[in-house]
Amino acid sequence: MQALLLWGMLLVPMAAGGACLLIPSARRVLDVAAAGVIASSALCAGAAAFVFARGPIFSAGGWLFLDALSAYHMLVMALVFSLSGLYARGYFAHELDAGELAPAQARQFGALFCTSLASMVLVLVSNNLGVMWIGIEATTLLTAFLICVHVTPTSLEAMWKYLLVCSVGVAFAFLGTLLTGASAHRLHLSTSDALLWTRLRAEASVLDPLSIKAAFIFVLVGYGTKAGLAPMHTWLPDAHSQAPAPVSAIFSGFMLNAALYCVLRYLPLVEGATGSPSFCLDLLAAFGLVSIVVSAAFIVFQHDVKRLLAYHSVEHLGIVTLGFGLGGVGTFAALFHTLNHSVCKTLAFFCAGRLGQRHGTHDMEALSGTLRTAPPWGGALFGSLLALIGVAPFALFMSELQILRAAVDGRSFWTLGIFLAGGTIIFLGALRHAVAMAWGEPHAAPAPDHPGALDRFLAWGPLALLLVLGVWMPPPLGDALRQAAMVLGGGP
Repeated sequence: MQALLLWGMLLVPMAAGGACLLIPSARRVLDVAAAGVIASSALCAGAAAFVFARGPIFSAGGWLFLDALSAYHMLVMALVFSLSGLYARGYFAHELDAGELAPAQARQFGALFCTSLASMVLVLVSNNLGVMWIGIEATTLLTAFLICVHVTPTSLEAMWKYLLVCSVGVAFAFLGTLLTGASAHRLHLSTSDALLWTRLRAEASVLDPLSIKAAFIFVLVGYGTKAGLAPMHTWLPDAHSQAPAPVSAIFSGFMLNAALYCVLRYLPLVEGATGSPSFCLDLLAAFGLVSIVVSAAFIVFQHDVKRLLAYHSVEHLGIVTLGFGLGGVGTFAALFHTLNHSVCKTLAFFCAGRLGQRHGTHDMEALSGTLRTAPPWGGALFGSLLALIGVAPFALFMSELQILRAAVDGRSFWTLGIFLAGGTIIFLGALRHAVAMAWGEPHAAPAPDHPGALDRFLAWGPLALLLVLGVWMPPPLGDALRQAAMVLGGGP
């Protein structure tokens, strides 16, 4: 039964993607894509619940594997894709009504959206580090064409930049994967077992320390490029700003997490081989701080709301990476922040997409006064920006506070100072943008809109979730976080 869950999570979105290519009706394509994503997400949630209750699941001779760390990320992925699938139906329905989306474009979106989910599932269920790399490479190739659902010179440029930069990064990750295999030469493993994560972790003390350290450097730079960590983040602002809003939501809401997840899988291996986690943790903390500082410099001067949100992705992936780099309670906080950021950024891109459709632009000056002129999206965008900059009592404030606590507990006062300085600059810069968009003088009346019950749910539901998680940690979520953190050797 458990093995069927793993295979179902992979095959259901692939089948839905194939069906999207065969359906002539554009609206029906969007319905099938949403249904396929939600069905696959339900399977993901079921498998994750089984893992948290009874332990890891194996299939395909041990090549497919789901433990607490991957199950937790599976739940985040299921939430992001389910919300995005529902949102895409309404988002593209407006474009169909306006004659801006052809049936062929709808089929392209539906097929790639579903198969992108399948590729991310493959990343999470892969016990073999080589297959995990293949999954990340597949996400690059599939999601690249989602950037240019609407073919324009700028979207094509963003797509090619994404392909080139991320392909170089994934090539670095491939070298790291090879070096990991080389570090296990003393184990005399068979070809089929040479890159199995569970085997390598069980005998990590026998791995060659120099080789596995070199492997981690290549892996961190390679997968870190796909995760949008600075200074390898250069593809991210263009791709996020040019992709349709549902695509930007899955990019920022989960694809970046999937790449960072690949890095996390190497932490126990390096720690076991070297006897100390400090090598990996110091590198993670450094990349996290650089990402926070770089994003702070760009957030202040942004004029496009989707590019603003893209740089917030760089910031928050940096915060997550810093949390993992601090270890201990920082690991727990980083995992919690992963969920919080995914929910908040998914909502923010939903709002930016609908406001962009109504106003015909994503320029923040043109979006002035949206709190009054564009309910519910204007209010939800303002709320999501407040959450992103860490305003209490939103959940992002709580997870960031826990990361600060981890820095204090570890006596990492320089780290604490840089984090606070970068966060202060981001807070002031982003708050200025948020207030101007919410309460500024409207420049022109937006196109009429008639939001339905689903629109209101998608606007206020995620914001309500962030408020609830900011004041109360549901016991099942706390248990899931602790189990996932234990895989990495951290936790409260």
